[in-house]
Amino acid sequence: MTDDNKSDNKSDDKMYGGKPSGEKRSRRTKPDANNATRMLHKKVRTAKGRKISSKLWLERQINDPYVQRARELGYRSRAAFKLEELDDKYQLISRDSLIVDLGCAPGGWMQAAFKRGAKRIVGIDILQVEAVPNAEILHMDFMADDAPEQLKSHLDRAPDLVMSDLAANTTGHKNTDHLKTVALVEAAAEFALDVLAPGGHFVTKVFQGGAEERLLSKLRTQFDFVRHAKPKSSRKGSPEIYLVAKGFRPAE
Repeated sequence: MTDDNKSDNKSDDKMYGGKPSGEKRSRRTKPDANNATRMLHKKVRTAKGRKISSKLWLERQINDPYVQRARELGYRSRAAFKLEELDDKYQLISRDSLIVDLGCAPGGWMQAAFKRGAKRIVGIDILQVEAVPNAEILHMDFMADDAPEQLKSHLDRAPDLVMSDLAANTTGHKNTDHLKTVALVEAAAEFALDVLAPGGHFVTKVFQGGAEERLLSKLRTQFDFVRHAKPKSSRKGSPEIYLVAKGFRPAE
């Protein structure tokens, strides 16, 4: 029992009169916002064999409102909200559109795209992805030599949107990780330039610092609109941002 509760009980003992007995009122004080936040934050106990990094990741997942909301809506990942925000701002997904999803695991972007009117999606990922209705999913590495042709063989027409949430496995070496990320972004952009329908769109994950100027210059010559964007649903402190290119103009 806290000191506040003790004080309330003493106050109740001194109350007299003819009012009927019942549940006694206790004096309430205005809650402190900082204390409320601390009380709502759930912590994970460190289990035997569990690394501190795993414990912190679990805590972050448990306390992340986007993770909780994704579960409520049946989304496979919180990343679905990033695509929804980008679509709200830039109108990337049109009704009955054909979309290519690069790095589609676990399927959250495909779910969000279908919810917003996409008719068919062809996805690719090196990880196994549970089936999504109306989507064709290739289980292979997009960076494999034959991956682009394999993807194109599943397209019955030029896609309206190429979206990429590809991310390289990090090594911990800053320069190496940067080069791997740049290679993924450039490969995704080259594929988009090769297959997009006139007027189509391209969106890809990049990281802090944005896309390389050489790539940006190339995209600007073939798209009406090129911008970097940071959805609110991206975690605070995350270096990820997105590159949005709209209004594809095929090279003559």
